[in-house]
Amino acid sequence: MEERARSCLLRSRERMELDIKASYLMDHMISDGILTNDEEQRVNSKATRKEQAAALLDVLLRKDNRAYISFYNALIRESYGDLASLLHNDLPLLSPEGERSFADGVSPSVQMILREGGVPQRPVVFVSRPSLLSLIRDKLYRLRDTPGWVTVFGMAGSGKSVIAAEAVRDTALIRECFPDGVHWLSVGQCERADLLVRMQSLCFRLEQVQSSDISQRPPSSVEEAKERLRFLMLRRFPRCLLILDDVWDTSALRSFDVQCRVLMTTRNRSLTDSVSGKKFEVPIENGLNEEKALEILALYVNGKPQKLPEQARSIVSECKGSPLVVSLIGALLREFPDRWGYYLRQLQKKQFKRIRKSSSYDYEALDQAMDASLQVLELEHRDLYRDLSIMQKDVKVPAKVLSVLWGLELEEVEDVLQEFVNKSLLFRDCNQRPYLYYLHDLQLDFLAEQNRDHMTELHEKMVRQYQQFYNKSAPSAGDKECLYWYHFLPYHMAKAGLSKELYSLMFSLDWVKDKAQVMGSAHLINDYVEYGGMLDKENSEVRLQFQEFLSLNGHHLEQRPFPDVVQLALSQPTHSEVYRQALMQAQQRASRGQLYLDCVNKNSMDSLSRLVMHPHQGSIYHACFSKDGSKIASCGASKTLRVFKTISGEKLLELQAHDDDVLCCAFSPDDRYIATCCSDRKVKLWNVERALLIREFDVEHDEQINQCQFTNTGRRVLLATCSNDKITNTKLWNPNKQSSQNTMFGHMEPVNHCCFSPNDAYLATSSSDGTLKLFEVSSANEWKTIDVNSFFPESDDEIKVFVKCSTWSADGSRIICAARNAVFVFDVATSDMLLEMRTSRLSTVQYCHACPNSNLLAVALSHYTVELWNFETSKKTAECSGHLSWVHCVQFSPDGSLLLSSSDDQTIRLWETDRVHTSSAAALKRDSDVLFSQNDITVVAADSRNRLQVRTGSDASVFFESDKFPSRIRCTCISRCAPHVAIGTEDGSVQVLDVPSGNPLATLSGHTRTVHHCQFTDDGQTLITSSEDATIRVWKWKTGECLVLEGHQESVRKFHLLNSSSSSPQILSWSFDGTVKVWDQNSGHKLRDLTCHKGAVLSCDMSSDGQLFVSTSADRTAKVWSSVSWEMAFLLKGHKDCVRSCRFSWDSKRLATGDDNGEIRLWSMIDGAVLKICSRDTKDSMDSLHGGWVTDLHFSPDNRVLVSTGGYIKWWSVDTGEALQTFYTMGANLKKIHVSPDFSTFVTIDSIGILYMLMKVEGGRA
Repeated sequence: MEERARSCLLRSRERMELDIKASYLMDHMISDGILTNDEEQRVNSKATRKEQAAALLDVLLRKDNRAYISFYNALIRESYGDLASLLHNDLPLLSPEGERSFADGVSPSVQMILREGGVPQRPVVFVSRPSLLSLIRDKLYRLRDTPGWVTVFGMAGSGKSVIAAEAVRDTALIRECFPDGVHWLSVGQCERADLLVRMQSLCFRLEQVQSSDISQRPPSSVEEAKERLRFLMLRRFPRCLLILDDVWDTSALRSFDVQCRVLMTTRNRSLTDSVSGKKFEVPIENGLNEEKALEILALYVNGKPQKLPEQARSIVSECKGSPLVVSLIGALLREFPDRWGYYLRQLQKKQFKRIRKSSSYDYEALDQAMDASLQVLELEHRDLYRDLSIMQKDVKVPAKVLSVLWGLELEEVEDVLQEFVNKSLLFRDCNQRPYLYYLHDLQLDFLAEQNRDHMTELHEKMVRQYQQFYNKSAPSAGDKECLYWYHFLPYHMAKAGLSKELYSLMFSLDWVKDKAQVMGSAHLINDYVEYGGMLDKENSEVRLQFQEFLSLNGHHLEQRPFPDVVQLALSQPTHSEVYRQALMQAQQRASRGQLYLDCVNKNSMDSLSRLVMHPHQGSIYHACFSKDGSKIASCGASKTLRVFKTISGEKLLELQAHDDDVLCCAFSPDDRYIATCCSDRKVKLWNVERALLIREFDVEHDEQINQCQFTNTGRRVLLATCSNDKITNTKLWNPNKQSSQNTMFGHMEPVNHCCFSPNDAYLATSSSDGTLKLFEVSSANEWKTIDVNSFFPESDDEIKVFVKCSTWSADGSRIICAARNAVFVFDVATSDMLLEMRTSRLSTVQYCHACPNSNLLAVALSHYTVELWNFETSKKTAECSGHLSWVHCVQFSPDGSLLLSSSDDQTIRLWETDRVHTSSAAALKRDSDVLFSQNDITVVAADSRNRLQVRTGSDASVFFESDKFPSRIRCTCISRCAPHVAIGTEDGSVQVLDVPSGNPLATLSGHTRTVHHCQFTDDGQTLITSSEDATIRVWKWKTGECLVLEGHQESVRKFHLLNSSSSSPQILSWSFDGTVKVWDQNSGHKLRDLTCHKGAVLSCDMSSDGQLFVSTSADRTAKVWSSVSWEMAFLLKGHKDCVRSCRFSWDSKRLATGDDNGEIRLWSMIDGAVLKICSRDTKDSMDSLHGGWVTDLHFSPDNRVLVSTGGYIKWWSVDTGEALQTFYTMGANLKKIHVSPDFSTFVTIDSIGILYMLMKVEGGRA
């Protein structure tokens, strides 16, 4: 320190020791980097204020010129203007080195202006916010030629003061706009007397700058001080900038309304409404982004951001990047670098008093800083603000919700919220209408801590106010505020301990319907899980019933238009509370004319799935569990990556991952990252928590990448990828490096799959070259090759065996692979085949995965099912049916309790491993016949074991079951007048059986190929069959006599019997050859032969009056013909796909046609005009308007309702074309529906073999 400056300090020492409070000054000097925390502690350790002042001066006398200047500025900032004047004349000049360190690039002259004006130095730890600085400077430039106000506003601790000081640290700005100086004044919360002291200090400083020899009397009142400032600013410093820091109220601000240029920091943005002049605003973001916040913490602990412990990110996340909290904790960590976990816990526990100041700030602890903001509110508004304690973090609330809570008019609420926003006590999202309001996490934590003992009553107040406001009807789905109630009402009830209200809400089908329509099913499932403990005290069985209903029907509830929840719930078991409520509502609505269907044979509808999810639009190629089993990641044709909760399906993350199909995804061993690979040849690494792309690896594969897999343990994390490349098809990557670490050579054809052994020592690769290879991970050398192709000796040399995938046993001693329709188990040590499991020759294995803690193997098959096998005993233990298309992936959860499967049907199904089994009741085939007689129903169909089953009664109990037939049964029919059943088989034979004895009554041979259709005449004496061999045969089955109707050139799939009750019955047949023919049933003569279409004829129907018949074709047209003239009456165009089904109304006035796009058209038979198009506005999840082809159509006897089958069953209003009801079957691809004469009972079988007997619900009360 210069001698002149040292002498001045010594001369002034006595007075300094009497007047200064050392702790106030040291904050500024620490910020300037002059004092250390140790020095501060030594000063504060002195017993009295005078001793502390003396100790501080002793410390300063041992330092350089910078210490003297910092002390001088601190005196000015803390309003010791009289003491600062003692030091002013002896201010030293800094050396060039000191100037550079102090000014950080600002010119010496400008730096002197800032020092003399008391502008605080840059904090010891400082991270620039360029965009914000640019914005403030832009506003300041607008004050160059005119007085005005720039208001920098934000919540407590947002960094307003630091950024304001930094904004004026700009040479060009000062020289161009404020050459007369910059003067900083800390205003704060002060009484009038304190305000006068601050204004006196400012006047003294300005007068000192003008002339150090003139000493005027200090102004004696605020009014006098204001006038003196007006004079100084207008006459002597017209182009200076006055910075008012931390202004709280308008009375203080008006004292500086002297027609000058002002930069102000405040928490209350509305203060400048009380002053004159131009006004500009700059809002300060609530928090720093993670990168900036980590940079600050790293500077405090003298490290690098990427080397900080994981708790650093958690601290930033917990405080939402608050500059104040980050700086406070950073300063504390500088002294105690091992306390990351401790300070994180204090934040999480809301122990704000423990996070005390250790740098320049006006409050001793964080809680004091936030409490100061509340004290300026009116008492009434303070109580309203207290109610916000029950808000949840990161939740934005519309004003109408708070209107309900406070019982005030919406306009009054908006006025109160505006005040909170103005005072930075609340934040408003203006990007949405209506506006949404939210609290910063720190504010919310502070409120919750303050009102800890009143939280229950505050939550109860919210619930009671809701009940009072919505006592007549639930919130409307169209209102923004309804989202809040549907999301958080159960939360408030649970927090208030209102268990009865929670039961009443959550066990209500109305609540389920309303919330699912607004938010989807995953949120609801999550509620039943989260509040399960409370709900189970009332009735755990009912809670499980509602949860199961949502888990299995959630994918339907995601559809738009929204399905009828009551109809969905009618499929629940009859003992279920869900079903009871649904039936009661259905009966009430049916009495008003609405249509509902009750499945009366629910015993055949047991689902083994625990949860069905519909996460993507498009095929799902891969899904996998996180290592802890709590999350599932999925990817597919939608090009997205999605992560959701295992327990409920609630979405946690969704990313647009690639520009093409995403073929695989994999969690890292610690679950922090997910890797994705794509047909675009790219591999990417994502941070799960932050939803950020961490790395896009170099493109080293030349073809699509089929699989990516991480090592199983975290000892040495590697990522393996395999592709369709011919040579460089398998690579290992270090996740921290851009390029691959190793390439594994050996396969000369595409590699379809790769997986690490449980101990990560080996990598197994499955290739289209017919081999399975094992590579050593450490050396990347090939260790063993197993020639899987050799186990298919019958294979054509030109058709190679593709090894689809492989999986390791839990102990790593066996490797299992899949190829074609077989799964092989090999001993790893010897390469010997231990076991071979073969599926049906008609199926191929798509994927397989071994359970991590048992001998179970999951196998995905091309016929849409998943099977579980024990690979020790080679026995199938379970069958999981439910998917409607190819299953691409199966995987067990880490603990083996769950199994997931993903499919082309756009769903992921979750199965409980110990609940799935192979049903003793074999699935039925869709080729069936039904007899409706009085109050009984008889169903005949083949089952999956090729046995004939006859089921009767409303419960569809098995009345008869035959032995297995040698040839596959392809069609069945029931005689209407005797207990006889006929079957047609794949080898062309036909049999008639007596039921229930099962005795064969006749075996009819003649067809040379598959029999597709069979039907008894009304008297039961004649059986008619049609075949793939292009013929129709008319059998007198008791005698074996046969008429062969020949003429079709291709397969005859079906026929109709005409005039069956007359003496001259006829047969109407159609074929893929494009023709329709009419035959005399008695003689076999061909009566008519029409070439109707260029494409295959897919269906025909005859009108009930016998005047018209219709043919539909693969050529996308339907044609209506006169059965009198045999001329075409109407050509019906408009369908965009094959027209597969048709039906005349009973009055013959309308015709319905259905196509393969799911569209149904209603036509007038007067003029051939289209009357209505029955279809949804948008396609469904199966990319169809009906879940698939429209395969069957039936009109009601009164011609007012039409029923159709496709991927599900729909009933339509014939008059309006609108859907009246939809019944979703578990399987899809319905082939036909059998309808009772009174249109009250409907029977069908779906693609997974489930029989449905549906009966119309009658009106009345349960």
